Amino acid sequence: MLSGLFTIALVGAGVVGAGIAIVSNQSKAPGPLASDRTLIIPKESGLTEITELLQREGLIEHPLTFRIAAIVSGDWHKLKAGEYLFKARVSPQEILGVISSGKSVEYSITIPEGLTSEQIVERLRSNELLTGEIAEVPKEGSILPDTYRFPRGFSRKGILDVMARSQLAVLKNIRIPAGLPIKTTDELVILASIVEKETGRADERPRVAGVFINRLNQKMRLQSDPTIVYGLVGGKGTLGRPILRSEITQATPYNTYVINGLPPGPIANPGRAAMEAVVNHSRTKDLYFVADGSGGHAFAETLEQHNRNVGRWRQIETTRSQQQGGKPPADSVDKVEPPAGPDNRTEAPATTQPASDNAGSAGVPVAQPVGAVAGTRARAFDASEGTTRDPLLNKSFDLNSPKQVPQLKP
Repeated sequence: MLSGLFTIALVGAGVVGAGIAIVSNQSKAPGPLASDRTLIIPKESGLTEITELLQREGLIEHPLTFRIAAIVSGDWHKLKAGEYLFKARVSPQEILGVISSGKSVEYSITIPEGLTSEQIVERLRSNELLTGEIAEVPKEGSILPDTYRFPRGFSRKGILDVMARSQLAVLKNIRIPAGLPIKTTDELVILASIVEKETGRADERPRVAGVFINRLNQKMRLQSDPTIVYGLVGGKGTLGRPILRSEITQATPYNTYVINGLPPGPIANPGRAAMEAVVNHSRTKDLYFVADGSGGHAFAETLEQHNRNVGRWRQIETTRSQQQGGKPPADSVDKVEPPAGPDNRTEAPATTQPASDNAGSAGVPVAQPVGAVAGTRARAFDASEGTTRDPLLNKSFDLNSPKQVPQLKP
């Protein structure tokens, strides 16, 4: 009897050992998956449901082997719901490691600098990978534009919370130097938002910021076109057309052609670079800037210099208009429209001649240059979101794949 029991035990051990060997070999062997693919493991899925899903989707061939491997390894109670990327020929053992790690596939969403909070919320709402509702639009200037990564099903409110924390972290690390006409982080964000809307070129931000700092120091009005737009449409961010002559002097709390100093709040959400540009602005004597025809701006310390720059820009603008059959250029959206008649405003410094009807890129009035046609106003390039140049309005490409984003041509 003892001999028989021993024989049975020995045979049983052999069978178990052979079974373990088979399970081990099958769990480490390459699987049937022909190419990389992602698979969503639903919430509250147990080992049985996950095994059936993997077999149905062609990731495993031996469901029993997979279950035994999961139990023997102890991973069966660590399996987590989520979206996972599996490489071609992935083995059952590797599948268990991926699902038990909880490292889901991550996607990215890029929030461009200079969008209003309302525009950002709309972009989050249109992203089908995110979930949940946004009950309240964040305060203007309180969230940081950047690229954020998230797993499928992440909440929209969660993204906004991360953006808000990122903004606070950036402001905490920025020191406002003594002597600036801005004293608080709130004022810093306000001025940075204006700088952000005035230029889309990184190399120009410090110099544009310097112009506004100089004007604040000299008690000159900022006269920034984007502030007119925000005063008219608020969080919508863009008029979608040139600014009318009648709107230049239309009184709103944000119109820096009308008010002195800074507006009561930001006109967009500035990026880190724009905020740093304000505290590290170029130390120049510039008071004016106007488009130079290349997507940048020509800067000037005096009204006389600025008038020459405006004259050159007017020639470029006239040529473009003629080439387009008299139609206004696409980059005139959200910029001042040429008035029908002379403009008698006098916003230039008291030591200069009276300003006429021409404005710089930031809406800074200038005197009429010699040889110029009265009653015309120079419009300038602006990176205002929402124009036909904005690639983010094009739904035919994927922001998560930078190689698919079309190159903008000036």
